[in-house]
Amino acid sequence: MGEQNALKSAKEYLKITAFSYTGLIEQLEFEGYAYSEAAYGADNCGADWYEQAAKSAKNFLGVSSFSRQSLIEMLEFDGFTHEQAVHGATANGY
Repeated sequence: MGEQNALKSAKEYLKITAFSYTGLIEQLEFEGYAYSEAAYGADNCGADWYEQAAKSAKNFLGVSSFSRQSLIEMLEFDGFTHEQAVHGATANGY
C-alpha cells in the first residue's frame, strides 16, 4: 500500500513542478515515505528525467539569469546527472 501511495504522490508532484530522480525521492521521504517506497514511486512514475531537467532549467531561468555553466551546476546540485543537466540547459537555448 505504501508503494502505491508513494507512486501516486510522485505523479502528483510531477504535475506541479520538475524534480530530479533523487530530488523526488527526497521529497517523498520528507513526506514520510520509507526510502524503499519513495524509490518505488520514482522508479515507476514514468518520468523522463531529461524532460524534468529541461523543465527545471526553465523554472530557474524564469526567476534569475544564469550562465550556461552555472545553470548546469544548479541542475546538478538539484540532483540531475551531468548529462541531464546539460540537456536541460541545451533545451533552454544554452
